[in-house]
Amino acid sequence: MPEYVIQTEGLTKRFGPQRALDAVSVAIPPGPIGLLGPNGAGKSTFMKCLLQLMPSTSGKAQVLGMEVGRVGREIRTRVGYTPEQDCHIPGMLGCEYVAYCAQLSGLPYQAARQRAHEMLDFVGMGQERYRKIDTYSTGMRQRLKLAQAIVHDPEIIFLDEPTNGLDPNGREQILDLIRSLWLEHGISVVLSSHLLNDVQRICDQIVIIALGKVLEHDTIANLTARRSGAAEVVVARDQDQVHALFKRQGWQSEQLPNGHIKVEHASLEINPILEILHAAHITPLEILPSPNALEELFVQALNTAHESVS
Repeated sequence: MPEYVIQTEGLTKRFGPQRALDAVSVAIPPGPIGLLGPNGAGKSTFMKCLLQLMPSTSGKAQVLGMEVGRVGREIRTRVGYTPEQDCHIPGMLGCEYVAYCAQLSGLPYQAARQRAHEMLDFVGMGQERYRKIDTYSTGMRQRLKLAQAIVHDPEIIFLDEPTNGLDPNGREQILDLIRSLWLEHGISVVLSSHLLNDVQRICDQIVIIALGKVLEHDTIANLTARRSGAAEVVVARDQDQVHALFKRQGWQSEQLPNGHIKVEHASLEINPILEILHAAHITPLEILPSPNALEELFVQALNTAHESVS
């Protein structure tokens, strides 16, 4: 496994005057990676350029250490991909389709059939595999797409909105399967989604994309740490007094509907909060790190991007 599974330098894709990708430069190590951004941010375009399903306008890119645009077949044999839209062939049975995808990846017929059934077992498909894909529910089609993406044992897979259309139970099952690909099989995962909870659920690192630009790229731990100065203070009484104390310090503070006082300060520690409360002879019941730290950072990054354009 190379040091970086994805490397880009100034990767740009134009559609006429519009830049779907605007000089994207990243170096992404192996693991579960989240491409997070609103619809139309450029996530799918980024993946398609890396997979050579769409030519880039300018810039350079490497996948698994191989240069995109020069090495085509070898890259495709080592990566898997589930597009956002359905990709099945009408009239085929589920098991036939996955076996066919395995053959396209270079497996001989008998090995492709055996591997297809193994992967269908892995994604939790039973006798449904012998039905025509046209009759499948949304959840079954998502499982089928995942099976065909990993049937040839890739080193990295690209998943474009893999939980679209799923109910909460189906979403959890698919996310568990995706998470296990890295934890149990060492397959790097690039998960493209506009749903923060999905990305946060399974990914260790995040690339935030909006307006075709990379706004943030770091581990979830590091990104969350940036918001460590945000906390919720729980007190039995004197909420108004606590709120006023924080305001006098020049900290952003607000009272939440649940009675907590949300405060943002410059330090990464809670000691400044404790010192202020102790001086006022107020004992907090609890001080909670902001539960929405990553969401707040995401929204802040998007707002900054839109302000720079306007």
